[in-house]
Amino acid sequence: MNLVRGFLRRPGRTAAEATALVVAVVVAFPLYWMVLSAFRPVGEIESDTPRPWTLTPSLASFRRVFGQQEFGRYFLNSAVVACSVVVVSALIAFLAATAVTRFRFRFRTTLLVMFLVAQMVPVEALTIPLFFLMRDFGQLNTLGSLILPHIAFSLPFAIWMLRGFVKAVPEALEEAAYIDGASRARFLWQILFPLALPGLVATSVFSFISAWNDFLFAKSFIISDTSQSMLPMALPVFYKPDEPDWGGVMAASTVMTIPVPAFFVLVQRRLVSGLGGAVKD
Repeated sequence: MNLVRGFLRRPGRTAAEATALVVAVVVAFPLYWMVLSAFRPVGEIESDTPRPWTLTPSLASFRRVFGQQEFGRYFLNSAVVACSVVVVSALIAFLAATAVTRFRFRFRTTLLVMFLVAQMVPVEALTIPLFFLMRDFGQLNTLGSLILPHIAFSLPFAIWMLRGFVKAVPEALEEAAYIDGASRARFLWQILFPLALPGLVATSVFSFISAWNDFLFAKSFIISDTSQSMLPMALPVFYKPDEPDWGGVMAASTVMTIPVPAFFVLVQRRLVSGLGGAVKD
């Protein structure tokens, strides 16, 4: 009875919670169907009357996925590219955000505006120019052709976001560190870097997801040496127009999805504090 009265007294909150629940179900259902299809036997996948459950789960689709000779290589390449992008972009973004926040120089505002403008340019519009650029530098069919563009595309967002975290660190803290004899480098890495770490984690999640799920650059820059390709390129192996292996596609998609939530869980605490803000004066 008290529960009913609580619902009647808070209709707005109840409606918001119900709406959030419906949205969560709609968003999560494709993921559920992907995992379910990965464990279904072939007969159920090809059935004309699909059911949202299975009573005979099977690992046959996963065996076919891991039986592919290049799948492990693709997985390792994706891990190398994603981790390299996260580390390098975080380091450069931190130094750049510190520079545009702590120092006064000409065209600083123009530079910040350019960061925003860079975010507005669609990736597809730059793929062909980047292809010729990578060809001229001899980087085609190498992991470098995948790492460099992702670093370039992740930096504007990372710098702009980290600027707020660096700016939130009181200047009085920097002055106190200098009075105590700390050098600029020591303040940068032993004081400012740990305080801006939540922001670095938040931007790293974006960089990791973008690099891990890359298909466009891998398809465009890896032409002949397929051993340098990324994990999303393993999906077309299981899809054939005349006889698509939907179980293999779903199993490969499930394996490809696991590292993203794993990385999110790994940095969850830092990410929550990063989205909540940094140090305040």
